[in-house]
Amino acid sequence: MNDTHNPDMDIPGGQQQPTLWRDDGWTARIIKNEEDDGWAVEMTMDGQAEPALVGPWTMGRDKKNPKPLDSPAFITLVKTAKEVLRRHEQQLHATLHKSVRIDSAAGRLTVKLDIVPDEDEPYAVLSAYDESGEQLAQTQVAPTYKLSVQRASEWANGGFGKHG
Repeated sequence: MNDTHNPDMDIPGGQQQPTLWRDDGWTARIIKNEEDDGWAVEMTMDGQAEPALVGPWTMGRDKKNPKPLDSPAFITLVKTAKEVLRRHEQQLHATLHKSVRIDSAAGRLTVKLDIVPDEDEPYAVLSAYDESGEQLAQTQVAPTYKLSVQRASEWANGGFGKHG
């Protein structure tokens, strides 16, 4: 986290300037592109220290200064930044929650692995459910546990032993 104060962020909501817009819970700020002579825009959601999106920004007509922000551009930037956050959340969810379906002596089962990314002691929960959604078993496993159809089948066929 960055504890340095950024005076640009003191602009009240709904205020627009050529290189800084704040509205609808978002701040768009035009910055110098560190990788070349051009400009970039960063989109930061209110309350967040890091931008959700940083991308190239168009040069103005003088080919030296950035093109000023305007309402259509800001609306597009907000939509794009929200999509980036949504994709990140989907990817995180897919990483932390996995499931497989298997056939066992008890019938068709769904085996789930839910990782709990605790900072001090991360762990995962392995659980099995029958077709009606009733939980048949649950056990704690290492957060590095790799769920597969084979491992789930072995766990179920072994009577849901202590570890998957």
